[in-house]
Amino acid sequence: MEIRSLDGDDPATLAALLPGFRETMRLELPADPPVTEALLARLFQRRHGTERIVLAAYDGNTPAGVLKLGLDLGDPSGPGHGSLWVFPGFRRRGAGRALATAGRFALRDRGRDLLLADAPAGAAAERFAAALGAERTGETVRNRLRPAGPAREALRAAAARPVPGYRLVHWTGPCPDDLVDSYARAWSALDERVNGQARVRRPAAADVRAREAEAARAGHRPHAVAALPEDGGGVVAYSTLFVRDSPMADAGETLVLPEHRRRGLATRLKAELLLRAARENEHLAVVQVFNDIGNTAVVALNRKLGFEADSHWTTYALKV
Repeated sequence: MEIRSLDGDDPATLAALLPGFRETMRLELPADPPVTEALLARLFQRRHGTERIVLAAYDGNTPAGVLKLGLDLGDPSGPGHGSLWVFPGFRRRGAGRALATAGRFALRDRGRDLLLADAPAGAAAERFAAALGAERTGETVRNRLRPAGPAREALRAAAARPVPGYRLVHWTGPCPDDLVDSYARAWSALDERVNGQARVRRPAAADVRAREAEAARAGHRPHAVAALPEDGGGVVAYSTLFVRDSPMADAGETLVLPEHRRRGLATRLKAELLLRAARENEHLAVVQVFNDIGNTAVVALNRKLGFEADSHWTTYALKV
């Protein structure tokens, strides 16, 4: 096996990895629509405030697997967090171990001492992690919802339930100029760490625009809805969704500022967003979202709206 460092923003990287990912997802998640280049572009692109490491194991000229890591540039001693895949035809041939070793060296060269990797939960991942000396540190659940399926009535009921004292504003694409500053301030209250992405630190309008540009480069169209007090003021709650050229979209963030919680805003915003996105995108059949099982509030919200768990992912920590 030869380890190569790839550019996650290079279309040639996506083209090389796409066949392996399609084969992997057909095996691991057979109910999903086929993997698209847009999905890989979003997965492997460098994110705002991060350094992206993409290492691929090659057998001749064919990728056998890949390790993707994101490093938060605002946390110079923080971990590299990402995911490791070995494609089905190359398993049990040393590709995974070679990628983990290469990832450890890459992080060591950058002064980092911890590698965090997510993998589908199961006996194979547990055995592999144990062989490397990695420790299990967390679990994520993937939830899926079909907007036109049985959950539709629950979504309609939630979207129709008024929350007095607030008005809703929708947008597709960039956030309106008159809202972008207050949207950035609301975003600053988000404290959930996302795999391979930088932790939010006092974002401003420029950070919002940078994140929107990332989505556009990867062929993703943001949909958003925000709540504003009727008596004046900026964004106090919002929910986002990212649609691509695929039947499957990704739910983004749903956030309500602490002083506006427990009034039903999160439920109404997310339901309204899902219904509107489905109406405006006829090809949209399923929405997926990954949630840390420890974030009980978000997990409960998704259950209430009709999301159903279909797979679990484990996070492993490996000392560099």
